[in-house]
Amino acid sequence: MLEIRQENKKDYEEVYNVIKKAFETAEHSDGNEHDLVVALRNSDSFIPELSLVAVKEGKIVGHILFSKIKIGRVEEVGLAPIAVLLEFQRQGVGSKLIEEGHKIAKKLGYHYSIVLGNEKYYSKFGYLPAIQYGIIAPFDVPSNNFMALKLNEAKEEIKGIVIYVKEFGIEKNI
Repeated sequence: MLEIRQENKKDYEEVYNVIKKAFETAEHSDGNEHDLVVALRNSDSFIPELSLVAVKEGKIVGHILFSKIKIGRVEEVGLAPIAVLLEFQRQGVGSKLIEEGHKIAKKLGYHYSIVLGNEKYYSKFGYLPAIQYGIIAPFDVPSNNFMALKLNEAKEEIKGIVIYVKEFGIEKNI
């Protein structure tokens, strides 16, 4: 049985190793995803309720993190990274982490989730090219890979360039 729950401090070392192992063979990786999670946990963009682990038989087999970003002046969330141990991939672990994260983000009142990733995978969860919402990447990337999911109706129209926190190492940041 797979359990999805909020990460706690006792999980940090195991999560670090899960992320490191999961990205060792990833096609698109800078090899620093595990260090990015540590940096994000120590930043103002960290949302503890949106740092989730997948646990199977007492072992952490996956992790997902949504952190604060800005679209123009409005605070929203960005999904990055998601990691599942190789031997547990293609078993729905990532899907369950994403779905639970969306549910929590929606409950917390966020309107959009942004992700940079495989359009075939993330479109299964309702992500569309962000440009369709008037949301623009702060870097050069194919529009099919920079995606947004509308979680809640916004009081006002949200459009603009995404601004990531400095921990992402992107020039245009908060």
